[in-house]
Amino acid sequence: MTQPVTQDPVVDVTGAQEFARDLLVVPDRGVDLVPNIGVIGGRHSVLVVDTGMGPENAEAVLDLATEYARGRRLFLTTTHFHPEHAFGAQVFKERATYVVNAAQAEDLKVKGPGYLGMFRGLGECVAQRLRGVELVEPDVVYDRTYELDLGERVVRLEATGRAHSRGDQVVRVPDADVLFTGDLVEAGQFAIFPWFPPHDTDVSGLRWLTVMERLAARPSRVVVPGHGATGGPRLLADVRDYLRLLRDETWARRDTAVSESTIVEEVSALMVERHPEWAGREWIEKGVGCLCAEHPHEERPPMR
Repeated sequence: MTQPVTQDPVVDVTGAQEFARDLLVVPDRGVDLVPNIGVIGGRHSVLVVDTGMGPENAEAVLDLATEYARGRRLFLTTTHFHPEHAFGAQVFKERATYVVNAAQAEDLKVKGPGYLGMFRGLGECVAQRLRGVELVEPDVVYDRTYELDLGERVVRLEATGRAHSRGDQVVRVPDADVLFTGDLVEAGQFAIFPWFPPHDTDVSGLRWLTVMERLAARPSRVVVPGHGATGGPRLLADVRDYLRLLRDETWARRDTAVSESTIVEEVSALMVERHPEWAGREWIEKGVGCLCAEHPHEERPPMR
């Protein structure tokens, strides 16, 4: 987010929908800073994907998962470290086993406190949701992939490498052909580039595009984006195509040595013309800035 938030980012678990056998998605309902949340069941265990922002939202998610589990063991994973996805993990402490990849664990430790302060400045309703947040260490940290056996269902956690963040991961449910993407994919929204130099330059448009090319080449029947309506393989292709076009149009103008402000103006107009129905137009400028820094003849700011 780059503008003050006025709508309370509350997770409404009453809207949970079943997209496959023993698999629920709590939809974001189009509310800013509310993620899509997954509850994936197996014979003896249940995995929760993302917590919502802050302890109160996470309590609602934990209550839903506990009732749904009916005595089954609980696991938690988060798609990346950003506050609406991971800043409720403390509620699951001692109640669930928290599993993330190593890069995300490092993000939580190093960048979590700064993001907590930044998000508290987004508005009073966000600050209230973040009241009492404590950043907790994961119980299990993996490197590249982790196969979690829930009992007659194996869920695969895959670290994608740096893209939207340094520690992005996707969650695959192979038997149901469902993919949780976190903020690598948004539905009906321009890709969120957390490009805030010099404070945060971890996002990489080029690596993000590489990740999306790989995901789109291996599509899933059901794709659960970080935000927006759950859909199918077209969501993966849409983000891939957008990032590719954003790179090409940005670099074509950068090659002519026009100013970055001119590039932003021209590329933003083109993208809005292509996708007039998409939300989050403010993120186009951030994407242009990131890709300008990744132009072959530019010296990219160091990661922090």
